[in-house]
Amino acid sequence: MIVDSHCHLDRLDFDKLKSELPEILQAARDKQVEHFLCVSVTLDQFPNMLRVIEPFDDVSASCGVHPLNQEDALDKAQLLSLAQHDRVVAIGETGLDYYYAKDTHKVQQDSFAGHIDVANELKKPLIIHTRDARQDTIDIMKAHNAQNCGGVLHCFTEDWDMAKKAIDMGFYISISGIVTFKNAVELQEVVKKLPLDRLLIETDSPYLAPVPHRGKTNQPAYVQDVAYFIADLKGLSFKELAHATTQNFYQLFSLASRNQISESS
Repeated sequence: MIVDSHCHLDRLDFDKLKSELPEILQAARDKQVEHFLCVSVTLDQFPNMLRVIEPFDDVSASCGVHPLNQEDALDKAQLLSLAQHDRVVAIGETGLDYYYAKDTHKVQQDSFAGHIDVANELKKPLIIHTRDARQDTIDIMKAHNAQNCGGVLHCFTEDWDMAKKAIDMGFYISISGIVTFKNAVELQEVVKKLPLDRLLIETDSPYLAPVPHRGKTNQPAYVQDVAYFIADLKGLSFKELAHATTQNFYQLFSLASRNQISESS
């Protein structure tokens, strides 16, 4: 079994997919996906996100503000309050994106620091988005003791040096369908080096559908394609890759797997 460690189920276009969420999740389960982490991008939309996923026991949530949605100062008190909901297993996604939002660097940096502080207070791991901001991301993680709460650099597209620095702080690295793209040669080399015990897989759906689904709306079922590609890249069987990444997910987010639940009941 595998896990989609990062998706945005509340942002799926159900008309475009010609399916509703129960069918989309079942399609993923039919592809051996046993758990889903639905990731928040704004605090205002967080209650609706919870409403969307509430019926599904195999869907967990995060709470936070994506750096590209952080136009004003973070309401740290609101984040702290919302993130205490019992479905929330992580803080974020947060981080820095200097590729698109070139005029909000200071706001992003302050928000990122605030998310780390809340994660440390609640003892919940971080979900970090980083693009074209390698040094600042690591510097803020260190300055605010992100190693105390841990977390994951999601949809990773940076270099091995950054990955190693994050791993040395106890973080995981999550790989999306980008790794399957023909032009992702550098990322593929990074993935080959990633320790298996620090690796997660994700879709980031509805964005970034992997080969052979490029151009389509991404969905959690496609995480199986990501898993097969990475297994082949690292010279592993699908079963080995699936077992490791699934156990990494449950360990990071302090969740019990279905196998563990079955064994204890």
